[in-house]
Amino acid sequence: MPLEWIGYEEAVRYYYLEQVAYACGSTLYRVRGGFNSATGRRSVIELNSIIATEGTRQASLKGHAGYTPPLNNPTLFRRDAHLCLYCGKRFRSAELSRDHVTPVSRGGADTWNNVVSACKRCNNHKGDRTPERAGLQLLAVPFTPTHAEYVYLQGRRILADQMEFLRSHFPRRSPLRARDHAP
Repeated sequence: MPLEWIGYEEAVRYYYLEQVAYACGSTLYRVRGGFNSATGRRSVIELNSIIATEGTRQASLKGHAGYTPPLNNPTLFRRDAHLCLYCGKRFRSAELSRDHVTPVSRGGADTWNNVVSACKRCNNHKGDRTPERAGLQLLAVPFTPTHAEYVYLQGRRILADQMEFLRSHFPRRSPLRARDHAP
């Protein structure tokens, strides 16, 4: 189960502590350490693009059907492909806002299934109303990403083998399956 993005320093730590269960994907780095005074050999750790570590109970909860990833604007905007889900235009993150489909003041929750990316113009036009009352139509249904989808949405640059690994954990009907590997 994909859990999170880590830097090469943390990966080296997992290897050193012998917590890597297996590795797959391509070799990204070869980290050279010091020389062993008894043998004269230099330590080398090869880091792969994907490593599996011994899991913890908390990590296994992320794969559970009831797990909900934390909601934040950068990930929301990536989920919605930086589109305003009312007018359909693409915007930079600074030009988008989080819109509650059912406004919080009308009992709506601040959850993945009730929020969409909206340009500031559309969000201001909608105001404290539902899309129907504001004369707007949602272009896509908001959804809660699984943890694997959330990891994908968190990624900056995803290598082909990493993308293949992540996609294998997406639900069959995931709207993210058809996307390019650059969120």
